[in-house]
Amino acid sequence: MKFGFLRVFWCVLLLASAGSGATAQSTGPVLNVANRVIPPFVIKQGTGYEGFSVDLWGAIASEMGRDFKWVEVGNVKEILGAVETGKADLAIAAVSITSEREQKFDFSQPMFESGLQILVPSRTSGSFGIRQVWDLFTTGAMPILLALMAAMILVPGHLAWLAERSHPGSLFSRSYFPGIFQATWWAIGAAAGQQPENPRSVPGRTLAAISILVSLFFLTYLQATLTAAFTVRQLQGGIQGPDDLAGQRVGTSSGSTSAIYLKAHHVTPTEFQTVEQAYKAMENRQLDAVVFDAPVLLYYAATQGRGKVQVVGPIFNKENYGIVFPPGSELRKPVNSALLKLRENGRFDTIYLKWFSAISSN
Repeated sequence: MKFGFLRVFWCVLLLASAGSGATAQSTGPVLNVANRVIPPFVIKQGTGYEGFSVDLWGAIASEMGRDFKWVEVGNVKEILGAVETGKADLAIAAVSITSEREQKFDFSQPMFESGLQILVPSRTSGSFGIRQVWDLFTTGAMPILLALMAAMILVPGHLAWLAERSHPGSLFSRSYFPGIFQATWWAIGAAAGQQPENPRSVPGRTLAAISILVSLFFLTYLQATLTAAFTVRQLQGGIQGPDDLAGQRVGTSSGSTSAIYLKAHHVTPTEFQTVEQAYKAMENRQLDAVVFDAPVLLYYAATQGRGKVQVVGPIFNKENYGIVFPPGSELRKPVNSALLKLRENGRFDTIYLKWFSAISSN
């Protein structure tokens, strides 16, 4: 009887101890975790979420034995604001680690390597519209060449008028107007080798000969430049990298590192609350390009934007994503430990391949 009582007592004690340990593993304040919808990192599915960041945080929280609830916000500005004001204990989505942000927040170890890339409407090799022609003549070396061509008409025209205006048989009026218009028209013909009459004076004829020779070489070079430019743009399209963004209509997400990059490189972007709004604006032909995080653009191009858009050029302005904490957060160390463990046991790679293997194969 005594032995039975003791056995029951110890069983109850063990059960209590086990219950106490389980509670210690799973209790504690429920964590408020801020996110934003940004496929493939966070995708809204009904009242729930899925995506790379969602799966990764679920695995981290499981390793830590912590319960949590999502706090959805609109963009990266609101994510940082939620952490700063205490509305969220931490945030995970696709938040780049920058020196400026590290002055206000703590970050986990990097969880994803990223960078910026450019999204443009899909083009066929033969598409070449009015805007492309305008860009051809207003970018690169073409404005300089056009200015030189204008100088080769205006300067000889004025010199010819000065040389010829006092000659008895002059082709041009002695008055500046209309004499200079007549001389300019003559200079255009001389540049093309098609002037109907030669100047009467020796200086005028000498100038005509020089103009024809110089124009012959210049026009040959200009024709070759135009032919090459047309060929390259027909084959490649107008935007192939960050150096081609000047003068273009470029969209991005407000407060993002892409917006900061564009402004620092003298490109004034149209900023939207979300990158999805920028996609829509480009679809409506209000934008020539969208600059944003490479994995986000690649995912869109491989899914909803398939056949409508394409990602061009290399990844630039490389950066890393991290989990955001308020300064001095006690959560940073256990989150880093859990993230390291997920890398070691292979679960991180499994989550990564789930969301990015399809993108890499496209």
